[in-house]
Parts: sequence; C-alpha cells; structure tokens
Amino acid sequence: MIKLHCFGESGNAYKAALTLQLSGAEWEPVFVDFFNGASRSAEFRALNVMGEVPVMEDGDLILTQSGVIQDYVSSKTGKLGGRSAAERRDVLRWMFFDNHKVSGVAGPLRFNTNFLPADKRNADVNAFMEMRLMSALKIVETQLAETPFLTGDGLTIADLACCGYLYYPEPYGFNRADFPKIDAWLSRIEDTDGYKAPYDLMPGSPADRA
Repeated sequence: MIKLHCFGESGNAYKAALTLQLSGAEWEPVFVDFFNGASRSAEFRALNVMGEVPVMEDGDLILTQSGVIQDYVSSKTGKLGGRSAAERRDVLRWMFFDNHKVSGVAGPLRFNTNFLPADKRNADVNAFMEMRLMSALKIVETQLAETPFLTGDGLTIADLACCGYLYYPEPYGFNRADFPKIDAWLSRIEDTDGYKAPYDLMPGSPADRA
C-alpha cells in the first residue's frame, strides 16, 4: 500500500493524490499537520529534508516532489503517461510549465491571499503574481482550444499537474467562467472515474481550523 504524506490545502499534494487516485493505485493518505508545524519537525525532515509535502512511501522507496511522484505512479501503473517517447516529452514539457508558470505562481498567490495573516499580505506582490498566473492560464486556454487534454486526446499526468490548484474554492483571482476551455477541461477531468475534489481526497481543510 502506497502512503502519501499530505494535507488537504496543498495543491502540490493534490496533484500526487489525484494521480494515485485516477491511476487506480492502492494508496492511503497520511495527514501532515502543516499549519501546526508538522512539516518542520525533525521526524518529517528525516523523510524529506526539504520539509515539504507531498512525500510518497512505497515500501522502502521514498519520493518527494509532486512531479517525481506523478512520474513514478504513471510508470508503475502504466497509466496517465505518454504512449511514445515524443508524447512523454510533451507530458514533461507541460509538467515543467506547470511547475514554473502555473502551480509555482498559483500556490504562493493562493496562500498569500487566504492563509497568510491579513497584516502580512502585500497587495502589489499579489497583483503581480495574479497577472503572471492569468498569462500562464491564457496559454493553457489556447492549447485546450486545439486538444481536449494538454497533450492530445487522453488524460495524462500533465493535466493532473496543471489542474491541481484550479479546483480549490478559495479566491485567488482564478474563475473558471473566465476561461471556457479550461472550464470544460476541468469538467472532463471531474467526469473521470474515481475523481474527487481536494478536500474529499485528502485529510485537512480550512473548515477543520475554523
């Protein structure tokens, strides 16, 4: 049984969890109490020196970073990956794009606008990050006008990387209605057998701390 150390609010953990879920792998979530400092503990850093989720344990194998975990799960199950070397490179192209342009911006923007104390929020910084995110999503929108999924006709880990933060309900500038192709794409992923929203798939949510 694969164990995924995660918490519901983490979009990066959600990308790994959703990949496990939709690949049909046998897995279970292990709650990391991030907001009370669990990821900074010595015990957790023994699993991941970076002090971040997700962390995956599959027997004696420990992997960190969502993209690495997604690639491992896809390789292990034979699902959600490219069917040829060229398709695999295209999957990686979109995963790197996500890391740098989508999740790499959406993650801190969503944190800053929802979880950071109000007196520490910088409106100028958040406005800049929102502009960067919207520019990246326009690229995703353009691709999805050509293909139903980012790399063609089938769902891959590239889609599950780029969609990770887009399912969260907290406001951070992204509205599905503003991007009709992305909206339809997210609906296609939601229609995939086994799909669950972040707070249904992983333990931990803002409601738990309210």
